[in-house]
Amino acid sequence: MSVIAGVIQFDRPLHPSDGTADFMEAVQHFPGNAFETWKDTSALLGCRSQWITPESVDERLPYRDEQSGLVITADAIIDNRGQLFEQLEIGRDRRSRITDSELILLAYLKWGPETPRYLIGDFAFVIWDASRKLLYGARDLLASRTLYYHLSSNQFSFCSVIHPLFSLAGIDKRLCEERFSEFLAIPTLLDAVDVHTTYYADILQLPPAHAFTLQEGKLTVTKYGSLMPEERLTLSSDDEYVEAFQEIYQESIRSRLRTFKQVGVTLSGGLDSGSVSGLAARMLSKEGKSLQAYSYVPERDFIDWTPRSMFADESPYIQSIVDYVGNIKANFLDFPGISPFTEIDGWIDSLEGPYKNFENAFWVKGIHEEAALQGVGVLLTGARGNYSISWGSAVGYYSLLLKKLQWLQLYREITMYGRQLGTGRKRIVRAIGQQVFPERAAPFQPGVPSIIQPDFARSSGVFEKLSQYDVGLRESTYQMLREREDYFSNQAVLNMQGTISAKSSYRLGIWERDATSDVRLIKFCLSIPVEQYVKNGFGRSLIRRATNNILPDKVRLNQRTRGVQGMDWVHRIIPRWQSIEEELRTLCRDEQTSRYLNLMQVKESMSKVGSAIKPEQADDPHLKLLMRSLIAYRFLKRLQ
Repeated sequence: MSVIAGVIQFDRPLHPSDGTADFMEAVQHFPGNAFETWKDTSALLGCRSQWITPESVDERLPYRDEQSGLVITADAIIDNRGQLFEQLEIGRDRRSRITDSELILLAYLKWGPETPRYLIGDFAFVIWDASRKLLYGARDLLASRTLYYHLSSNQFSFCSVIHPLFSLAGIDKRLCEERFSEFLAIPTLLDAVDVHTTYYADILQLPPAHAFTLQEGKLTVTKYGSLMPEERLTLSSDDEYVEAFQEIYQESIRSRLRTFKQVGVTLSGGLDSGSVSGLAARMLSKEGKSLQAYSYVPERDFIDWTPRSMFADESPYIQSIVDYVGNIKANFLDFPGISPFTEIDGWIDSLEGPYKNFENAFWVKGIHEEAALQGVGVLLTGARGNYSISWGSAVGYYSLLLKKLQWLQLYREITMYGRQLGTGRKRIVRAIGQQVFPERAAPFQPGVPSIIQPDFARSSGVFEKLSQYDVGLRESTYQMLREREDYFSNQAVLNMQGTISAKSSYRLGIWERDATSDVRLIKFCLSIPVEQYVKNGFGRSLIRRATNNILPDKVRLNQRTRGVQGMDWVHRIIPRWQSIEEELRTLCRDEQTSRYLNLMQVKESMSKVGSAIKPEQADDPHLKLLMRSLIAYRFLKRLQ
């Protein structure tokens, strides 16, 4: 709920020449409800507070505990407050007033550096112990909030965002070529594999699930936790699994409704955001509130070119959810005149670096802005649902049955699955075979051609570094049983996704909260048998069974079609294509850019794409390369 910042001087008192006033002024630039600082001779802590929860109203941060002398500044919403009340023996008369930052400080007084293990929620916080000259900080397991820092021989500084740090004396804005090389070399949507670096030299970030301790100028960074369950859960019936899931999922959503402002949701026509909306709307009705739903739809003149099994406009399914659930105010947003090209500079400024998911970035930004205008404090999502609540590929599961030679169960499942899809067994068996025998599939090719300049790639050693990771540079063997564990153990992916969400909130004062990635929910979903996710011809079976009477069957039981967002992005840039081509030609003449980008490939891709682009080229790897190159070029120019 805050942009936090601070400076610790090791060898002398803080002095105005350190640039601390400019540093705090840069922090104060962000929207918020209050701004305060706390200072002693060698430490300065600050906080630009954005009030979201009822308890945060009029909260004073940084906060100093008079008895212990500890000082905390925090960007946090804690979801397991009830559990902490009991563990910390907090009297009932205090519980409705105590803030999340006070809870964190009390937890630190009890558990010390083990504190993050006991916290569930979105958080980045820093605690100063003046008596021991010790600074301690932590970031949550899912990277929901950000924390950057700079360490020199005599000073440590930190901030929720990067740019205010450049206001301090001795910190220069320079490109971190190591991270930029990763961005350019990785063909997938992932930005980088290193979770410590940023795009700026000597500015580092605290990785997700990590804490730091600073004392006598020595910084120690350690991992404190994991999303992996401690043990497997075995229950006696399918109904018991559904009931246990419903209880945890409802608590995940309920804990995210804690705001004195309006509650919103990004709603598509699928199971994840649909189930979040269905449950949240019911809960809010008991509080006399309605749920504001924000749904992206293509521009009105867009002609859907996608296959029959897909649909670019999800509004019929969205409307069916709204009508069935009730207590939802729908906002269908097509953002006329807005495109991936028009929003490049805004996204670079917000993320403080280049990005790849340009196809959807423009409407994500638009939804956040519209929600903020309507007074929304918490914007619910189902962003990680594919790996938690709605995981369960039917074909992936059937490939497991084939490998285990479980013929009768496989035959039964394939028969029912074919009936649901309206397709024959041969087609399903062919799809299963492609997973079991991937060597018979088409030869591997990266999704997007490489845009990194070959000499830069060699000097940076980036491909040698990336050879240790699965980042789309080599063929990856699909393993269903490892898919979710790999995802929730991949700190680079979690960091990228969490950073995008956090920085959107800092810019607008709205907090995006993913109800499908509660730590308790993730551990539950990872702990139950795989058979709960595919049953009776239905993939994603657990969430389908759990949302009976919550979602309309049109959505709940749909396996034949799926929504694909952002497929009108080429349609949107066509009116500006001439300007884009001109900027790409300028890019190809730029000396600085030629050090980093493969301009021969950019020119080749321009030739392949042609001067008359069509909406059907939304999946064209060469067109995607051109947009990514343009974003990287803009970032380099803004860095100068």
